[in-house]
Amino acid sequence: MSALEHLDFLEEYREDNRVEAKRAQGGLPHSLWETYSSFANTLGGVILLGVAEAEDKSLYSVPLFGPQELVDEFWSMVRDPAVVSANILQDEDVQILNSGGNPVVAIFVPRANFRQCPVYVGADPYTGTYYRRGEGDCRCPRWEVEAMLRDRDDPAPLSGLAPEPTASSGSTDKSD
Repeated sequence: MSALEHLDFLEEYREDNRVEAKRAQGGLPHSLWETYSSFANTLGGVILLGVAEAEDKSLYSVPLFGPQELVDEFWSMVRDPAVVSANILQDEDVQILNSGGNPVVAIFVPRANFRQCPVYVGADPYTGTYYRRGEGDCRCPRWEVEAMLRDRDDPAPLSGLAPEPTASSGSTDKSD
């Protein structure tokens, strides 16, 4: 169970490489998909809808109207390959929680399996693949996208990293 499942102390959290706050008072923000991609391609993280960042960088909840409608819209869009290349979530990864008397939609994005990478927005992995740096989503350079594509399709991507086995110096083979 993630510590963020308990939002009683939301003001103690800050946006960082694993936490992203979005007001979402006008519906799902377009930038949500860039964050989804960046979390999936990096270490994973949580997107909090109905949460804003104060001047001191602390987080606080804001009134979020229709949280279940946001969840339904999110599920519809994350399953659409025209929006994002892969749905890597389970049902329990999207929850409606409460903080400060307001509902908060928490989307727990795991790190994608290398066979699913790159997770990208839209139809083009070269323009829609993001990674997380600090509290920002950055577009992946072409060489990094190519490396993810190559690793995804390689049947043994980690072969060659282990040292070759060598004959033991204490061999008991007496066939000489």
